[in-house]
Amino acid sequence: MCLYSFLTLLHSFLAASAAPGDIRTFKSPQPTAAHLRIHGSTDIENFAAVISDYQRLNPGTEVEYTDLVAQDVYARHLQGGPRASADLLISSGMDLQTKLANDGHALAHRSPATAALPAWSQWRHEAFGISYEPVVIVYNKRLLPAAQVPHTRRQLLALLRDPAAKLSGRVGTYDVARSSVGYLLATQDHQLGSMAGALQAALGDNRVVLEERTGPLLDRVAKGELALAYNVLGSYAQARVDAGAPLGIVLPEDYTLVLLRTALIPRTAANAAEAGRFLDYLLSPRGQSMLARHVGLQPVLRANAAGDGAPLGPQARDGARVRALRPIPLGPGLLVYLDALKRRQFLDAWRSTVQPQRKAGAAAP
Repeated sequence: MCLYSFLTLLHSFLAASAAPGDIRTFKSPQPTAAHLRIHGSTDIENFAAVISDYQRLNPGTEVEYTDLVAQDVYARHLQGGPRASADLLISSGMDLQTKLANDGHALAHRSPATAALPAWSQWRHEAFGISYEPVVIVYNKRLLPAAQVPHTRRQLLALLRDPAAKLSGRVGTYDVARSSVGYLLATQDHQLGSMAGALQAALGDNRVVLEERTGPLLDRVAKGELALAYNVLGSYAQARVDAGAPLGIVLPEDYTLVLLRTALIPRTAANAAEAGRFLDYLLSPRGQSMLARHVGLQPVLRANAAGDGAPLGPQARDGARVRALRPIPLGPGLLVYLDALKRRQFLDAWRSTVQPQRKAGAAAP
């Protein structure tokens, strides 16, 4: 069995054993003196090394980690109750984290580690960016020749409109109606790019395949079921490349969205002090290095960027690509598209272009 086939089977096994909603308890190496409950949207398999390293520094801390999609991190907190309570929320849904802070659900946390954060990566000392990750285009190197690989959205649009490319049913992206991260990225595209509507229509014309999570999208591209996936998280894609998957990664040269993975301590946290210590660890040079090396997340602190950044880090790219990076800042601007009316209008417009066949089917007698 070739290495990639083995790794693919291994990943499938791990994915099956750590499905969304799964809980894993990391027993303390020494007699338990503290407990920490984390709800996170980072896959357990990727985050386990970070938790284990924290326990080397704090051997009396037992950590319980619940693997959730970003929307469920938000929803479970609002549901309340013993099973919904957590001491720390870590999510790629930075808009939902901002809303929790805005609506009074977060505790303030001040420390030298949080004071070192750039202004765009923390809000009101309540929501904190622990890492950033570029949003990329991923393609199968065996299916898409180098000459066809799009490096801008205009090139992607031209490729989707080219009948000779034969991409119908072979392009994927997030289902923004189910994926909070996909929804955030789609709304950011509409604010930053004048061709977002045309690109969505072209995806719809090509019967785009929609998924809620990054993993299934990357699985389908790696297997050759899809030739290309648009607007996916670069950290997960880079991990697949490092494992031998036949994937190529493009940071779009017109602009590359940069998403923050954020942490928030809920007001209902039973162990807020321990949550604060874990947050400070994540922002320390050691924690930032662990996130980069074992999770593939880029260090949010400039001082930690050199040396430990994965290949998607701006320090590994030329100046033009650095200038193309567009970090999504934490703050009230993220709340605009969370308004119920605004969200419904956006989703209605999105469905009419990205899922025109669904609309036609609904209208049929």
